[in-house]
Amino acid sequence: MYEELKKRVYEANLKLVEYGLVILTFGNVSEVDREKGVMAIKPSGVAYDQMTAADMVVLDLNGRQVEGRLQPSSDTPTHLYIYTSFPTICGLAHAHSDYATAFAQAGEEIPCYGTTQADLFPGHIPATRGLKESEVLDDYELNTGKVIVERFQHLDPLHYPACLVTGHGPFAWGKSAREAVDNLLALEKIAKMALLTRLINPEAKSLKEYLIKKHFERKHGPKAYYGQRKER
Repeated sequence: MYEELKKRVYEANLKLVEYGLVILTFGNVSEVDREKGVMAIKPSGVAYDQMTAADMVVLDLNGRQVEGRLQPSSDTPTHLYIYTSFPTICGLAHAHSDYATAFAQAGEEIPCYGTTQADLFPGHIPATRGLKESEVLDDYELNTGKVIVERFQHLDPLHYPACLVTGHGPFAWGKSAREAVDNLLALEKIAKMALLTRLINPEAKSLKEYLIKKHFERKHGPKAYYGQRKER
């Protein structure tokens, strides 16, 4: 019944491996079908080279498993909470990639040092606050989603398609599972460039706002002109 959705999610999860964003069984990708009110996600702890599209687990948006014989990712409550809170997104990816995770472990947002970042984010890459002990001991994965949403109280998730969870790692999203993984890859490369920038010049400053605005809006603004025009 959900074969196409599961196939897209399976292929997006394999992209985590192809892009070098995961080790072992760490990481997961999901996609939501909002018309059908379901989400497909990677099964928990299954090796990427052993799983199949049929292994993807389908749940409704209340967390009830509706298809699949395996247990879903342990991060399922995080995904569901974000989908419920960000109705404009349909794909979500999480990994523990080296550079983005290093910034997350440091609890530091990534300043917009260059136009590579400005092409995707109109400013700093946001980081959450650290979770309190009570939030870790009770409903940890749900509370992980909650601190992300809390950080985005005044941010548009389509303009800022990723977040660093302090002490944990990066989450990225988009309009599909594949777009979410691509955004996670871009975040990893941006984090690497930011670290190298600091090593070269510890006093490096963020780009001027007018340059950030120019690069972001030429791709994502109301008068965007990057890429090819769609035929009418």
